[in-house]
Amino acid sequence: MLLKDLISNLDTDFANIEISGITSDSREVKNGYAFICISGVTADGHNFAEKALEKGAAVVITERKLGLTNELVVPDTREVYADMCAAWFKYPANSLKLIGVTGTNGKTSITYMLKSILESFGNKVGLIGTIHNMIGDEIIETKNTTPGVFELNRLFSLMKEKGCSYVVMEVSSHALEQKRVCNLNFETAIFTNLTQDHLDYHITMDNYFDAKKKLFEMCKTAVVNVDDEYGVRLASQLDCNVVTYSLNDNSTYSAKAVKYFPSSVEYELVSDNILNRIKFNTGGDFSVYNSMCAAITALELNFPVDEVTKAIELISGIKGRAESVPTGRDFTIIIDYSHTPHGLKKILKKFKNSEKNRLISLFGCGGDRDKTKRPIMGNIAARYADYVIVTSDNPRSEDPNEIIKDVLVGIKDTSTPVTVIENRIEAIKYAVSIAQKDDIIVLAGKGHETYQILKDGTIHLDEREVVREALDAL
Repeated sequence: MLLKDLISNLDTDFANIEISGITSDSREVKNGYAFICISGVTADGHNFAEKALEKGAAVVITERKLGLTNELVVPDTREVYADMCAAWFKYPANSLKLIGVTGTNGKTSITYMLKSILESFGNKVGLIGTIHNMIGDEIIETKNTTPGVFELNRLFSLMKEKGCSYVVMEVSSHALEQKRVCNLNFETAIFTNLTQDHLDYHITMDNYFDAKKKLFEMCKTAVVNVDDEYGVRLASQLDCNVVTYSLNDNSTYSAKAVKYFPSSVEYELVSDNILNRIKFNTGGDFSVYNSMCAAITALELNFPVDEVTKAIELISGIKGRAESVPTGRDFTIIIDYSHTPHGLKKILKKFKNSEKNRLISLFGCGGDRDKTKRPIMGNIAARYADYVIVTSDNPRSEDPNEIIKDVLVGIKDTSTPVTVIENRIEAIKYAVSIAQKDDIIVLAGKGHETYQILKDGTIHLDEREVVREALDAL
């Protein structure tokens, strides 16, 4: 492909140069490649431009003059790279109806619900998100919530080729800030909520909000949770068609007569012209919000309400989201991805008032991430659980015991009993070993993950397997 076919309105002597590949990773450069210099969090691609040319790159695209041959200077290499990747794969996203979901909590659940609803009407649906990517029933493993821009367009191309009409995707604040989706057009963009997370990257909540807001500058319709203070703020600032939802009356859609059961919720979905009873097979108020959001999005895409309601009732649980692990015993074990203060509070609050003996919370906090949330999560665990086990959760390059010390700051002034077991496998086995009749054990933080990231590498850790081993040992 010619360089001029990858970058529109190109005015340079080497516009007709043949390009054999494109990358922003100097390690991937081969003969004839275009190398795009991007300033990242830990490295600046401009420092590798000369090396890329030595490896055979046909052109280096930069944001400043480096004095190199075949150097193309542009105002924003991230935007240019996004456009080049779309062009390389012949603009596959233009043939797909994109639904983007952003927010701190609920993104994964909503994307899975939407995929199920859309498929119930005979559509083939692509999914891009935290657990894995999917093309229909085909699973494609993933490393990031929102893939890098080249991989994202490759996925769109595969989805188009295999007959997808819709793509539902989680859109992370990192992806928005790094312009991985900057040239996309979304049919619908969804805002779930905004609570403390990723402040190691965004520094302030305002920056975090501004990053999320970028998604709503590229959509036709916004579906916004206005029971969230940031949702109210967002809805007031948008120029697109805005549809709001809440458990109150100040929204386009609301949930009324909500009934909570241990493993389900029921409510009336109400708008100016709709009154329908919805049942969803997972308990907790977060299930009301998530299922309501999925239903509303489908309705705004003009799918009939009765069929949408039936589709929601048929949705089973989602891996790592309030997932009940079979024990064959007289106690309950729940695996949940809650790794933020808001998420931990939600899952513990869900079981706090259940018919139970003790609510046992096992959790840790990630290394190389926002340190300020650690004591907050410790305090939440101590306030909502009857017994707390503090352990590790992807400590990465940090000393796990130092992370645990930060967590314990939030627990020290409470009367809740706490046990510290740094090794997460041993902590889970201990939790199972002390379980009494009618106890509920919540293993929080890892959810769908089947690994633990340590300083010296990544190890396999599937909590379901650990639970089975611990049960066998009983």
